[in-house]
Amino acid sequence: MIHGNLEGIRAQLLKEMEALYAMEFDGDHFAPQELIAAMAKYTGAIRREISVYISRDGDVLDVSIGDSGSVPLPEMRLRRSLDRLCGVRCLHTHPDGNPELSDVDLNALVKLRLDAIAAIGVLGDRATGIHAAFLGERENGVPTPQETALVPINRIPQAEWMARIEESDRLLVETGDEAETDRPERALLVGIESVESLRELASLAETAGAEVVDVTLQKREKPDNATYVGLGKAQAIALDVQGESCDMIIVDDELTGVQTRNLEEIVGVKVIDRTTLILDIFTQRAKTREGKLQVEMAQLSYQLPRLIGEGVSLSRLGGGIGTRGPGETKLEISRRRIRKRLSDLRSEINDLAAQRTVQRKRRQKNAVPVVALVGYTNTGKSTLLNALSDAGVPAEDKLFMTLDPVMRRVSLPDGGEFLLVDTVGFIRKLPHALVDAFRSTLEEAALADLLLIVSDASNDDFMRQREVVMGVLGELGAGDKPMIDVLNKIDKMETPPQVPGAVRISAAQGAGLDTLLRKISEQIFAAQETVTLLIPYSKGNVLSDLHANATVLEEQYEADGTRVKVRLERAKLDRALSILGAGALMEDAG
Repeated sequence: MIHGNLEGIRAQLLKEMEALYAMEFDGDHFAPQELIAAMAKYTGAIRREISVYISRDGDVLDVSIGDSGSVPLPEMRLRRSLDRLCGVRCLHTHPDGNPELSDVDLNALVKLRLDAIAAIGVLGDRATGIHAAFLGERENGVPTPQETALVPINRIPQAEWMARIEESDRLLVETGDEAETDRPERALLVGIESVESLRELASLAETAGAEVVDVTLQKREKPDNATYVGLGKAQAIALDVQGESCDMIIVDDELTGVQTRNLEEIVGVKVIDRTTLILDIFTQRAKTREGKLQVEMAQLSYQLPRLIGEGVSLSRLGGGIGTRGPGETKLEISRRRIRKRLSDLRSEINDLAAQRTVQRKRRQKNAVPVVALVGYTNTGKSTLLNALSDAGVPAEDKLFMTLDPVMRRVSLPDGGEFLLVDTVGFIRKLPHALVDAFRSTLEEAALADLLLIVSDASNDDFMRQREVVMGVLGELGAGDKPMIDVLNKIDKMETPPQVPGAVRISAAQGAGLDTLLRKISEQIFAAQETVTLLIPYSKGNVLSDLHANATVLEEQYEADGTRVKVRLERAKLDRALSILGAGALMEDAG
């Protein structure tokens, strides 16, 4: 049957065009005259481009109709590997009479590994000339298109051009070990919300290792149920994909399985959504066993409802963004086996969470306060952790550099200490599968004594980012915890913003850290008192209890006992005085 844009074409004409499939050609003819004449005739009748795919045996495999300026070039899946041509050449018409190949045509030649591509200029119903291109030697691992001169229709070097196909195939085989697969995947971004959201999506794509070559924003109140952007826009994006030689489409929202399948069928390349992209980054970042288990559980939880029979989702066995990690092998197993694996993962993660609970109780017994760094991704939390504790954790200008929680001990200038924990960064549209999978890890923030809400003050959108952070904290039940707003990266701006109660710092340069530490001390020890006690040597058990459950700031031995300066809660002080007597409280307390 005839494919493509059939709107407004008479059924009788379409039936007549189907005769193109029955034409038989000699294998040594690149573009048979009778085929060109028929294509010119039908192009003149409908004033639209027509493409015909021909195998090396001379069989017509596909006939498609476009519009007056373009024609869809569906991928012919006869390719044996990227190191061989696909075994199919494409002839298509240009109704404006100009046979010159476009950039879209040449990119399709490279991307689809076509044997050749040729454009036929048509004026009225007469062919004016032909322009062809073949794949040549590779540059940086990618074969380059080699164009012929414009040739009159009656002077096509049929045998010579067929020989060039064999030469192209030979070149691909001989240079097949060149590192084409090492180049970044070229991505086109698609969204319906805002430029700001697409800008963040671009940062995510680059973090995952993609090269963003184009961005498309189509303002819509809600996504189209079938194709996310609508059929007409999807077809326009398909041409952009060919023109930019894209490897993939990245959509700025979660897609259903049906939306993904429909879009891939239209644009002809892999389509992934924002959630899949974030999961891919997490796969790359996970280092510890718990982190890897959590990412695998998030991937499988997200993929399970999107397995749609033998659709696109089950066919991604190639490498690249969206196929890394456990998802690459788990997509082909049955729902039953996925559910079994999810059950096993939850059990393992729960066991690790139980171990963390024991460690947390031990810290609580030792009365060491816990302060958690929380905030949007790439706001400088890890840099701040390093500045306060010399933790030495990786801190780069990239999204989601910290995935596994890191805890370090920090000493306060006026005595005492606390544990500082760095948590995974948040982001708008944070996948629910990730929140659920990382819930046990994020509990470190939910159960901390104090939260430091770290924001990038140099980002114009930092208040909206803070709202995202507060939303996730609310979902974790930590929205009412004691917190300090920390405005980081003030060194990157002339006039830092004024936010009531916030501490302005530069973690990279060390500015404002003393002020931050003083405020942390005030917050975590607000309910505590600092006193000096004289403890008789006969009451050594009280001194041991203070060392275990309070913060001993100073200690010296005297004739009547041990003089200690200690910071502790009022209830613990009352318990100590009930044993020691009120006279143990020294007058120079505080």
